[in-house]
Amino acid sequence: MTRPFLRHYLEMLAAMLAGMLVLEPVRMLAVSALGGSAVFERTEASALAMATEMSLGMAAWMRFRGHAWAPIVEMCLAMFAPFVILFVPMWSGMIGGDAVMMAGHLLMLPAMLLVMWRRREEYAGRPVRELSRSSVT
Repeated sequence: MTRPFLRHYLEMLAAMLAGMLVLEPVRMLAVSALGGSAVFERTEASALAMATEMSLGMAAWMRFRGHAWAPIVEMCLAMFAPFVILFVPMWSGMIGGDAVMMAGHLLMLPAMLLVMWRRREEYAGRPVRELSRSSVT
């Protein structure tokens, strides 16, 4: 049970990284062409854009693996929750934008694990696509 769970976690981390590496340059080009790059100087916009890029990569991979939309949405929320929570201390002046970005990215990792643990049968078994094929036959 541990090996497939860990494999799936690492696959999702790779998909998040791929999403960020592919989509961030696209976003930057589009925003620059539209003249809106000043918006992304704000920590909130930058953090949420990066969480979106990572979520899209991860969601695409999860969908490819045959996951239903509910677990995909839960996992995407795990990408956004740390940032949203950290905005409050940032707005009150307790932490700076750099701390939000660093801590938000670090807190995504345990947030993902918690979401995976909630559905551990799904993440620790065979790939979902194989499970759906075997239930059809």
